[in-house]
Amino acid sequence: MTDSTSNQMWGGRFAAGPDAIMEAINASIGFDRRMAAQDIAGSRAHAAMLAATGVISDSDAEAIGKGLLTVLSEIEAGRFEFSTALEDIHMNVEARLKEIIGEAAGRLHTARSRNDQVATDFKLWVRDQLDAADAGLVALIRALLAQAEAGADWVMPGFTHLQTAQPVTWGHHMMAYVEMFGRDLSRIRDARARMNECPLGAAALAGTSFPIDRGMTAQALGFDRPAANSLDAVSDRDFALEFLSAASICAMHLSRFAEELVIWSSAQFRFVTLSDRFSTGSSIMPQKKNPDAAELIRAKVGRIFGANTALMMVMKGLPLAYSKDMQEDKEQVFDAADNLMLALAAMEGMVRDMSGNRDALAAAAGSGFSTATDLADWLVRVLGLPFREAHHVTGTLVALAEGKGCDLPDLDLAEMQEVHGGITEDVFDVLGVENSVNSRTSYGGTAPTQVRAQIVRWREQLA
Repeated sequence: MTDSTSNQMWGGRFAAGPDAIMEAINASIGFDRRMAAQDIAGSRAHAAMLAATGVISDSDAEAIGKGLLTVLSEIEAGRFEFSTALEDIHMNVEARLKEIIGEAAGRLHTARSRNDQVATDFKLWVRDQLDAADAGLVALIRALLAQAEAGADWVMPGFTHLQTAQPVTWGHHMMAYVEMFGRDLSRIRDARARMNECPLGAAALAGTSFPIDRGMTAQALGFDRPAANSLDAVSDRDFALEFLSAASICAMHLSRFAEELVIWSSAQFRFVTLSDRFSTGSSIMPQKKNPDAAELIRAKVGRIFGANTALMMVMKGLPLAYSKDMQEDKEQVFDAADNLMLALAAMEGMVRDMSGNRDALAAAAGSGFSTATDLADWLVRVLGLPFREAHHVTGTLVALAEGKGCDLPDLDLAEMQEVHGGITEDVFDVLGVENSVNSRTSYGGTAPTQVRAQIVRWREQLA
């Protein structure tokens, strides 16, 4: 097959033939430039350690350190010219460093490889994202706590199968999401603690014969310790997978809440009013106020789940140690991190701005026979009925009320006594939604006293 024929097979996109194809598939500078700050931080720590251990001179280390800061300033100012021919952020930085300081730049790469360099850079970048997610989750939890405190005693329907189940409080519903996002926060912090080992000094895969001090570079970069096995250090991407896994669960929680906000803000529910900042209008229907921010948050989960699955597929068949497949790790993580942080910020803003419609919530709380369980519990507690019999009696009364087009509290006592003669006037005390929620005082229950106790616990925990 001639070169011209093969070029046609590859397509007109690669006019220069196989060399251009190899450059395009091999280069990562188009996306890994995002790790410039981490790459330069790692190189500065490495150079300082090389000088401290006598591997390079103090003067070379000083020139390297200053030169790297110059490179960083150029990148941050947008003056740096990235080259695809230099493949990645590491080679781009090193080439520019050589232009700035000359021969000393060549000593920077002593006792390291791009394998441990990229693993270190990527860990530092992911660690920054874990810290950002931590801050975003704390802000969201605080916004939910403020909503819970404001509506600790507002009654609303609790749902199962999206059907009215039992009355709960607005505060209790908000605190359910505090618990969800609290677990996300725990996962983020747990992942950060586990990943905080430094790969730098593992070199290509076997370590190095130079007398380096891996503890020094680990400490300089904020790691707890050096990674203990050089093979694992360069081939490990568990830290990225753990981030994506935690991000996926968090995104799922955000999506569930977003779905509720879409439903609650509809004209049929009117449970909440979202602020104009997080809503849009219609190009044709002037009455519309669309919960677009919530809908977009709901959609973000697909991208984050996809990134998690994609990186799992990249890593699943790789032998030790490093393989070029791992270059495909970063774009997935970058995209997932961007979308998670955006979704967290948007949800926090919506929660802070939204207004619960107390009247609509209360009206819905009393509909759909929401106190039927309270009636059954009363029959057990006061009349001593077995629960199964109480359940049957209550079901009969619900059917009676449904046939009359009214709710349980609207039935006459005489009508109730026709179903069970032991029912007394006292039963009406448990049929009000306020009485229902106030009675649920078990730990973690919906009673306002329990809700307020959980708010205090969470504020102390965050503090």
